[in-house]
Amino acid sequence: MPPKNPMAMPSQPHISLKEYLATGFRPDREFIDGVIVERNVGTIEHSRLQALMIGWFVSEECNWRVASFIGCRLQVSPTRVRVPDVLLTTRKPHPDVLIEPPVLVVEVLSPEDDPMELRRRATDYFSMGVSAVWIVDPIARAGHWSSGDVWTQADRLKVPGTLIYVDLLPMFARLA
Repeated sequence: MPPKNPMAMPSQPHISLKEYLATGFRPDREFIDGVIVERNVGTIEHSRLQALMIGWFVSEECNWRVASFIGCRLQVSPTRVRVPDVLLTTRKPHPDVLIEPPVLVVEVLSPEDDPMELRRRATDYFSMGVSAVWIVDPIARAGHWSSGDVWTQADRLKVPGTLIYVDLLPMFARLA
């Protein structure tokens, strides 16, 4: 019997998209090319910032003609389902998973989040046609937005060509 390699990653079972969509997880998990992937669910500041942002978005839904969602499954490709922290859409979601590109996806950073994984997530969002992605860091009190290849750090995040925005400084002040 060959010696075990301590550096080898254990293989993960593959399941179908249908099986994934029929399964509930607590907290919810993502589906990446047949593999169930855990998400970082964050800290108190992560949760609080998410709540503050969704409160702002809900208060503006009529003005912006959008619907706001927390932790909604988003099928970004035939083999991938992401679960962004917050998203805004102008379309009615499918009962199991949102399949149309939202106007905005917001990722609130957790201390365990990997920058390379965030880039892969953003690439998935843009590839499916998401208009804008925001990444907000409650620890560093910083926000970045992009509607393509260029990322801009700003205290006011926006979705170009829409009325959608958020002023981060008042939200960060409420995290203390």
